[in-house]
Amino acid sequence: MHPYTLSRAARLLGVSPDTARRWADAGRVATHRDENGRRVIDGKDLAAFAVEIGRGDAGEEGSYTSARNAFPGIVTAVTLGDVAAQVEIQAGPHRLVSLLTREAVEELGLEVGTEATARVKATSVHIDRA
Repeated sequence: MHPYTLSRAARLLGVSPDTARRWADAGRVATHRDENGRRVIDGKDLAAFAVEIGRGDAGEEGSYTSARNAFPGIVTAVTLGDVAAQVEIQAGPHRLVSLLTREAVEELGLEVGTEATARVKATSVHIDRA
């Protein structure tokens, strides 16, 4: 089983190392010491915890969707054209870019600094192993 240091786990979860340490100290995720004395999380425990925190907004009013890949983040750029627009969201370590209509951007009130969730639904998903 592959162990992850708290700092690497934090990066994978899109949070700060301090947040990962607080979660571990509170017992939200199990840790142990490796042979070098570092605090680590087993891969299976980290995966289960990632799923748990990913479901954190399940059941909130207005969150009903068939798109299961949700990336909550903050709008970092909006480029408006006459008809189309481009919106960039930084969601943890992930930068997502979406092309949509200008009308949609205006109706949603999207501007730099706005909290937003990018939802991805694709027929083809590629996975690379690190």
